[in-house]
Amino acid sequence: MPYTILFIVLILILGSIKQINQYERGIKFTLGKFSKIMQPGLNIVFPIFQSYKKVDIRTKVVDVPNQEAITKDNVSIGINAVVYYKVFDASKAVLEVENFYFAVSQLAQTTMRNTVGTVTLDELLTERDKISSTIQKIVDEASDPWGIKVENVELKDVTLPEEMKRVIAKAAEAEREKQAVITKSKGELEAANNLSQAANVLSGSPGALHLRTLSTINDISSDQSNTIVFALPIEVLRALEGKKEK
Repeated sequence: MPYTILFIVLILILGSIKQINQYERGIKFTLGKFSKIMQPGLNIVFPIFQSYKKVDIRTKVVDVPNQEAITKDNVSIGINAVVYYKVFDASKAVLEVENFYFAVSQLAQTTMRNTVGTVTLDELLTERDKISSTIQKIVDEASDPWGIKVENVELKDVTLPEEMKRVIAKAAEAEREKQAVITKSKGELEAANNLSQAANVLSGSPGALHLRTLSTINDISSDQSNTIVFALPIEVLRALEGKKEK
């Protein structure tokens, strides 16, 4: 009989020893009331009178599914994101919310839709980091009473309607054509300025135009298939006219 009692006591003691891993915290309840947070290592939890619940305090990743939202300028888009968070107070995560995994996911979805509704499509596409920070701040403040710290929010994909994709593509093409015309006109203006300067230099130097003409003829004559039409300077023609009059 004593051995039986000793065996039962030993079984109860062994059954009361609970292990909490380094990345966990244990929430102990005594007669249904929260009593303490169990730290990593071996802890005693007496059966019947006490119970406990483990909480993982490592950083978790919530993949927020694609959400349909409307921007400030009334463009319907699809958007998804990733939320990184961790539990900083295990007791609040258990006592203040029924399922903090589900709660954080739902909070991130509604916050993302609401935030997208406050910005235009251009802002959403060009200021994603700023919008992500705004969502992170809102979700972090709302989940703070649950003992949750939201570390980061990253917007992944923004899906546009097909007609909007075509509009953006046409706008981008028009912008490229505009830049090409501007670049071409700048080149033509620069070439015209250079030609004007060259003309001024040639006109101001006696014989410079003749030397330039001879140089051009020399370049052309290297190809025998070219036909050269030689233009006499107006001064030569006037000299010949003067001789005829005499």
